Amino acid sequence: MSGEPLGSGVAEAADRLGAFPRLNDEQRETLAALGERRAVESGEVLFREGDDSYDFYVVESGAVAIVQGYGSENRIIAVHGAHRFIGELNLLSGQRVYLTAVVRDAGELIRVPAERLREVVAQDQELSDLIVAAFLARRSILIDVGTGLRLIGSRYSPDSRRLREFLARNRMPYVWVDLEEDAEAEALLRGLGVEAADTPVVTWGGPELLRNPTTQALAAKIGLGAAGAQPATCDVVVVGAGPAGLAAAVYGASEGLDTLVVESVALGGQASTSARIENYLGFPAGISGSELAARAALQADKFGARVVVPGEAIELESDHGRHIVHLAGGGRVTGRTLIVATGARYRRLDIPDLEKYEGLGVYYAATQAEAQRCENEPVLIVGGGNSAGQAAVFLADRAAGCRLMIRGGDLSKSMSRYLVDQLERHERLEVVTNASVVALHGEGGLESVTVEDARSGERSEQDCRALFVFVGADPRTEWLRGKVAMDSKGFLFTGRDVAGGELAEYDGERPFFLETSRPGVFAVGDVHSGSIKRVASAVGEGSMAVRLVHQRLELSPPAPTSRA
Repeated sequence: MSGEPLGSGVAEAADRLGAFPRLNDEQRETLAALGERRAVESGEVLFREGDDSYDFYVVESGAVAIVQGYGSENRIIAVHGAHRFIGELNLLSGQRVYLTAVVRDAGELIRVPAERLREVVAQDQELSDLIVAAFLARRSILIDVGTGLRLIGSRYSPDSRRLREFLARNRMPYVWVDLEEDAEAEALLRGLGVEAADTPVVTWGGPELLRNPTTQALAAKIGLGAAGAQPATCDVVVVGAGPAGLAAAVYGASEGLDTLVVESVALGGQASTSARIENYLGFPAGISGSELAARAALQADKFGARVVVPGEAIELESDHGRHIVHLAGGGRVTGRTLIVATGARYRRLDIPDLEKYEGLGVYYAATQAEAQRCENEPVLIVGGGNSAGQAAVFLADRAAGCRLMIRGGDLSKSMSRYLVDQLERHERLEVVTNASVVALHGEGGLESVTVEDARSGERSEQDCRALFVFVGADPRTEWLRGKVAMDSKGFLFTGRDVAGGELAEYDGERPFFLETSRPGVFAVGDVHSGSIKRVASAVGEGSMAVRLVHQRLELSPPAPTSRA
């Protein structure tokens, strides 16, 4: 095998993030009691790319290399020495393996079956904190270095953009091979026996590949979502897996409710696109939206909540105390109660040719994936809310030039004070007021934008390789029209806001707090009218809704619940 593990810059980041901690004697003995000690020889493979699962290993002596393309590319990603442990977030989440672990130096390992490790994570707080933090840090590093499964396609292909967005939003490490830029792409396709017309394709480095898969097919192959058959009827179905939906899933499952979560794109919802949330209770140094979502998803899984992703709700049908959610593609899920946590969809700028540049310079999220695409390039963020401010702070340290643009003249009217202060202090960030983008330019990708001054009407063309749009959002409630009461903008009425004429189904009663005009259907987070639109309030509402679900179930006639 050849290659340097990680590389100096990433190695420093790994140390900073705590990606490779050493276990002490007591911790190793705890893990050894759950598994077995075994001698290993140089060249022995512990798990391979494409495996459905793998076990947790602690290196007692010797060394183990983590390799991409073992047997061909042999790119060493990391080397684990004595007292370090092997594994990554997919070991806890059940996702498929996309790297190979091979013994470099003979020695002794502690092998712990994956299911026993999950027990440790659920019961031992010290070990859980250490292992989960390292796994989350490793996932971030793997995304940064560009490893994992391989996606081959053209940047101009809508299907390529669809799959890239899905992988990025779900924080799946992957290598993007662009047919338009990579000189070796065609040779790679020939080796796989694939024509360019069959792209995009997804491969794990071996003979197995997916040709232009549906998002659902890719999710199933990489192991996203719950395994096994779904119950005929759950106690509660949660539609949407942003902070509110994930909180409902954690509290519902932990309190013994048979809980099923349906999410159309990725766990974390809109919050997962936030580079750093700094005003969330308990995280004084801040936390990225994607990390918060990953931690919440692990909690939900620990308590037994099932997750369907991707699963887009398209219609609601209620019948005799059951709420049936029809999904795109023909599936459906049924619950005795329903929690709607579908959040909101980002608005788009009303400018010509916008679709032409979406995914090729126009973005609606500022995560690691987008930051990689515009590193050392001039970027522009449009919007005056907290999401825009968080994106600007995150991108300013990575871009060649970073500007935040708002149509008004006062940023503090719509943004938290702590963010305004950060923006004003940042040396590499410029705030532009009273201006808007009116045109986009570029061949094969965004190269510049035309900006109009709102006061003078003067227009100027400015270099820009990436435009990030955060100009508000609309509720994802189209599938509920005519089923529950909503305001003129589509936000759902709940509790006391449900008007008298919409209470027919309550037979003289009033809906609970957060309950809609339909008994047993609750709305939490950004989707309901009058929401606070803060992560903390969304989490609080998700947990409160579960208490109300218990109350509604106590009042509802018994309905059989099939548990699997």
